[in-house]
Amino acid sequence: MQLSRRDALRGSGLAALGLGLSSLAACSSGSAGTGSSTTTLWYWGGGLSDAVVDSSKTQFPDAKITPSKIGGDFKQKLQTAFTGGAFAPTITGVKGEDMAYFKSVAAKFTDLGPLGATAAAAKGLAWKWKQGQTTDGKQIGYPIDIGPTAMFYRSDLFEQAGLPTDPTAVGAAVKTWDEFYALGQELHGKVPKTFPVSSLAAVWTITTGQTSQRFVGEDGTFTGDSDELHEAWRTAVKAQALGLNANASQNLNPAFADGTIGIEMGAAWHALDISDGAPDTAGKWRVASNPVKPTNLGGSFLAIPATTKDPAEAFKIIQWILSPENEAKGYSDAAIFPADPAAWTLPALTGGDAFFGGQKTIDIFGPAAQLVPAQYESPFDASVSAPYADELAKVETAGKDPEQAWTDAVAAAKQVADRAGVK
Repeated sequence: MQLSRRDALRGSGLAALGLGLSSLAACSSGSAGTGSSTTTLWYWGGGLSDAVVDSSKTQFPDAKITPSKIGGDFKQKLQTAFTGGAFAPTITGVKGEDMAYFKSVAAKFTDLGPLGATAAAAKGLAWKWKQGQTTDGKQIGYPIDIGPTAMFYRSDLFEQAGLPTDPTAVGAAVKTWDEFYALGQELHGKVPKTFPVSSLAAVWTITTGQTSQRFVGEDGTFTGDSDELHEAWRTAVKAQALGLNANASQNLNPAFADGTIGIEMGAAWHALDISDGAPDTAGKWRVASNPVKPTNLGGSFLAIPATTKDPAEAFKIIQWILSPENEAKGYSDAAIFPADPAAWTLPALTGGDAFFGGQKTIDIFGPAAQLVPAQYESPFDASVSAPYADELAKVETAGKDPEQAWTDAVAAAKQVADRAGVK
């Protein structure tokens, strides 16, 4: 998966943060509603709107909210805080890619269901709330944001190639991956400098999200050799065989700016990566639906550690921070796409986006979010899936035979799964 502004700073452990237990204690002293104690809130840069977090101090003066924006490996630091016991924050963020692990240690968290999460979930996106829920029904995560995917494209380059430029027409032209590649061949053929695929990983990430199950099944068995995943692999490597891969994962911003990339698959939050990376292309980009169906990339949660002394007060703070109005502000501030559909009707999301030529991109991302397929994510999913990314890179940069790369990826993934105790 491509790095974005949200995970580019991920480190390799607590040592990389330059923080020891003494500094953990300094930012974790207390729980909501404990008189003179503080309410410590942990999150990462881009995880919440800083302005909303700052406003929460005024909204809850008695709680004495003390935010800590954590750099480096957030999961590692939170694990260390739990090990220290007294060092756990009152409220913490949990990254979407880490939720599967933290659900496996659910005893470290408060069940948010009885506090009001069950009622909130009934009005929200079922698949997203399920991501933060254990198999026995304990709700440990309250959704912050989501990452519904779509297809970003350069309308000026499409026009140059004689292709449709209207988002509805473009989406209708690429309903299948075969149609996508046919359009990509026409785009590259008419505008040779432009490619429809930025990297094999970009397509692989989308196609794996379109499968019914990922690399480890809910019953704990290895599923990384499934026919579905094999077909997803073939779809991804097809870009290489057709000469449609820009292989630009290490140089995305220049490729966005100079027209090397004419199409980019990504989540709603990726819009900010594109606009930040290629500001001079403002007005030239549009958004259309993915081939086949949308998927989800990213999206995180707020949670309450089990050590929090007043979880009911902490939950009130969470609900205020993640109210529709504040989620809309988060979208305006940092393109944090709201997990609450109620926020999608507010002006911050319904207005036209100048970078996308005035297009109301919520008309694409809103329906996409409703159609995201639910997938079980194992705590071992990230480690078991890593060999596939490694082998894709060999296909992309070393010319390795794609089918041999698939065979080798499956073999390596099985070894990782065996070491993890996956059946």
